[in-house]
Amino acid sequence: MLPYPNIDPVLIELGPFQLRWYSVMYIIGLVTVYYFSRHASRKGALKLNFQEIESVMLYGLIGMIIGARLTYVIVYSSGHYLLHPLEIFATWKGGLSFHGAILGISAAIWIYARRHNKSFLNITDHLCAVAPVGLGFGRIGNFINAELPGRAANPALPWAMVWPNIDPIPLPRHPSPLYQAAIDGVLLFIILWLYARKPRPYMAVSGVFAAGYGIARFFTEYFRMPDYEVSIAGWTISAGQMLSLPMIVLGIVLLVIAYKKKSEPLS
Repeated sequence: MLPYPNIDPVLIELGPFQLRWYSVMYIIGLVTVYYFSRHASRKGALKLNFQEIESVMLYGLIGMIIGARLTYVIVYSSGHYLLHPLEIFATWKGGLSFHGAILGISAAIWIYARRHNKSFLNITDHLCAVAPVGLGFGRIGNFINAELPGRAANPALPWAMVWPNIDPIPLPRHPSPLYQAAIDGVLLFIILWLYARKPRPYMAVSGVFAAGYGIARFFTEYFRMPDYEVSIAGWTISAGQMLSLPMIVLGIVLLVIAYKKKSEPLS
């Protein structure tokens, strides 16, 4: 087994100012989405100009933070925050949900589209095509922060790691954030990129993203220490898997509707 590579989570420290690797990973993801959107706008596929793209990014960023935080508070730690409600606003202490981030971004883009008479589906299809890049970099940030430890692994597994500050006796664990970066991030991005290269009906790319992320996350959750588990008809699943099931269903529904209607294509 491998020792955990103790990487300082702080990249730059100047007095009270700290730039953390986790923040850098989110910045890289956002910048990637921004430049992809500009490229799609230049080609005429994304029906937004550069100024409108910046507005959508701002809406999405606000929605992401609110959705990610509220979902974490309600789904993962409601008992704690009922007793300490002011800590709901202490986002610097951690506690964000990727499922909630997706929900918050979707809601924010819907509000933007309604207010500015834009196509919600045209925007989401293009953003979904590159969204896994941000997800992947975010998971690398989790790994650097020694967050989201994996479940106990077979000691013979060559890449099993001893996670810091988890076990009193060193226990080899799956490096689950790296699994999620590779599968939820890289693999899903390749699938979406190849799929979106050809003209697709509106909402089809969004459907592939929703179903694809739900399936990928459901699978990788088997290697991650669950925040808590629930039992459905005698089947025990983690909180992350529980939130992934509606995404899979939503994705399938969107794909069925998209190909039934065969509406205007993505590009």
